[in-house]
Amino acid sequence: MKYLIIVDVQNDFVDGALGTAEAQAMLPELLKKAENFQGTIILTKDTHTEDYLNTQEGRLLPVPHCIRGMEGWEFPEPVAKLAATRNARVYEKPCFGSMELARDLAEAGDAESVELVGLCTDICVISNALLIKAALPEVPVSADARCCAGVTPEKHKAALEVMRSCQVLVEG
Repeated sequence: MKYLIIVDVQNDFVDGALGTAEAQAMLPELLKKAENFQGTIILTKDTHTEDYLNTQEGRLLPVPHCIRGMEGWEFPEPVAKLAATRNARVYEKPCFGSMELARDLAEAGDAESVELVGLCTDICVISNALLIKAALPEVPVSADARCCAGVTPEKHKAALEVMRSCQVLVEG
């Protein structure tokens, strides 16, 4: 089975509280890739609660974002439509990487390849890529640089280099 993991493409990371021009610019390419993908699509959703600022992450990044039930937590409309059309599973995660997703992929035992796209390259994409690579060391894990965006262009490039170092194949 081929898997495409769409990481945290949520309103707050596209054009909301932590949005960037780079995230907005890469979204059409990501949607094109996903629409043409022959395999299983899975999405992750950064999920926080109203007490976000009282968490360790909230103290280190004091920008409320992806609060469950708020507009910023939702997927942009074309991503939501894609998820519904493809009957994609969505993993809510309270932190950067989803250990549940990595465990489920390992337990399924059917992964031929896993490709990651989404936001932010230097935080959640890399965290999930490394968790999945650790769970599936013999499965090709890749990231498409054209379909990812980092907090800054420099951090995006740095994250891609770290992934390459950890045998995550970087395309684009």
